[in-house]
This record gives sequence, structure tokens and C-alpha cells, in this order.
Amino acid sequence: MKRELSGQIVIVTGASSGIGAATARRLAGAGAHVVLVARRRERLAALAIEIETAGGQATVAAGDITAEVDRARIVETALATGGRIDALVNNAGYGTRGPVELVPLAKIRQNFELNLFATIALTQLVIPIMRGQGNGRIVNVSSVAGRVARPLSSIYDATKHALEAISDGLRGELAPFGIKVIVIEPGFILTEFAQVADEASQAIVAAAGPYAPFFADYGKNYTRAKRIAGRPEDIAAIIHAALAVPKPRLRYAAPRHAHLALALKRFLPERWFDYILNRQAGLTADKLKPAASTTRHD
Repeated sequence: MKRELSGQIVIVTGASSGIGAATARRLAGAGAHVVLVARRRERLAALAIEIETAGGQATVAAGDITAEVDRARIVETALATGGRIDALVNNAGYGTRGPVELVPLAKIRQNFELNLFATIALTQLVIPIMRGQGNGRIVNVSSVAGRVARPLSSIYDATKHALEAISDGLRGELAPFGIKVIVIEPGFILTEFAQVADEASQAIVAAAGPYAPFFADYGKNYTRAKRIAGRPEDIAAIIHAALAVPKPRLRYAAPRHAHLALALKRFLPERWFDYILNRQAGLTADKLKPAASTTRHD
């Protein structure tokens, strides 16, 4: 691998697994000094050893980016490695699953806190540094869900829609200072994401009430989705490209099914696209008929 990023200091959040870990490995292989951020210190330490054994450079900055004191320490750690910050990869995030009617407002706020507000807060800390340097890149890992809102995933998708809006506005604000803002839109990737989403949404799904029939085939749908899923390394490769090329694209998407979903969203009439999403999610009225037939009217 070419070392196009030699000497660059790059912060990667959510680096303890999945896309974040794969990105850290990839960028370190390209010569960057990666600052590894996540709550699971032991995983970050193991990853740092792996990177250094392969000839790369890595610094562990374990912490919770929703905590102000941790965010400040992460930026201080990055600056201490080389006196500058060349890129911030905002990758940390998780999903909440369930119908909007039943998701507690506290859980909605919690999902926005990590996926959006903490990301904005960390970005605010690195902007003055990059502005002083006259350059820098901010990579926000969104999702196809940042442009395609799906039934039973509205909360998570809303966080990514908001992140894309922030990214688009921020891009114009920072362009005069030589700072580029890039959005990454992964499709379905085989990581721990689905497991974490299941854990975060377990109580909601268990008490789904009238929506319970729509979760009955979730396991089958997940198995089908795994057949077209991409790998964390697919996303790491496009993040690498976004940092290495002189003029990065505004948005990158992967794998192939992500491009297909975005194309359908762009070109199909909204009613048709909604119909496809609803069928895919199993949101059809026929699933309610058995329950409806037992309703008493006397």
C-alpha cells in the first residue's frame, strides 16, 4: 500500500471494532498516525499493538465522546502526537430499532446524543486547529439511511439525516479555510452494529404490541441481507480514498447495493419507493388480519 498519508495525524472514533477498526488499520498502513477512540480500552490497546507490529503508528485515546472532558482529552492526545490534526473520522454511532410510537423519548435523545451531538461537539474542537493549519479533512460516516428513511428504523435514520444536513452546511462554512467535509454512506456491512442495535432495542421489540407481527420475520430478513452485505474493509478503502486524493468527492457510498438504493430513491416516484421499503420491512396489512379476526365487537 502506498503511504500517501505519511506523517498525518488522524483521529478515528468508534475504532474498537467494525468500520472504525478496519479504517484505523488501513490508514495506518498508508502512513497515518492514527489516534484510536472508543470506550473499550482493551480492544483499542490490542489494535494499537497490531498496527505497530505491522509497522504503523497508533495512539490509544479511550473515552466516551458524549462526555465533554473525554472529548477535550482526545483532542489533546491527538495534538500531543504531532502538534496538528490532519483529519477527523467521525465513525462512532449505533442504531435504535422500533416504531416511533413506542420508542421512549429518552432513548431517542440518547441515540441523537452519540450519533449527532457528540459528533458535532468533537468536530467543533478540531475546527480551530485545522483552520490554523489552513487545511484538514472531516469525514462523517453516515449511512444510506442518511438519505433513505425506513420503517421501524426511523430514529437511527433521523440521526443520519441530520448528520448529512450538518455536513452539507459545514462544508460551505469551512471551504474558505481549506477544510474539506466528506460524507460516507455505507449500506449493510457485516459488523457488530446489528447486534448492538438488537441489544439497544430489545425492550422495545419485546413490547411491540400492535407492531409485533412486523418483527416476526426479522431473523429471515437479516439472513437474506447478509448475502449482499459488504465488509468493513470496503468502507475503510473509500475513507482512505477520501483522505488521500487531492479533490475528494462530497459523498462516497459502498457496497454495490448502497448505490442501487440511492439510485432508486432518486429516480422512482415516492409512492413506489415507499411501497418497496414497506414490503421489504414486512409492513403489510395482511400480517394484521389474524389478530384483527379475533377482535370482539359485542
